[in-house]
Amino acid sequence: MTYDTVATISQVSSLFLFLFLFLGIVVYVLLPSTKRKLDKAQHLALDLDENQDRTKGRIS
Repeated sequence: MTYDTVATISQVSSLFLFLFLFLGIVVYVLLPSTKRKLDKAQHLALDLDENQDRTKGRIS
């Protein structure tokens, strides 16, 4: 095997690995059962506690 052959095989296999990984993540996110989990996480991340100091972290 020459360097060019090994490089080509490596590049193509990396491309397919990335493609399958990307498609797997997209399918996982779009599943109806996952939607509930992601919506809950979204609301937890965006909801602020009423007692929390809203000026914390701001530069005066």
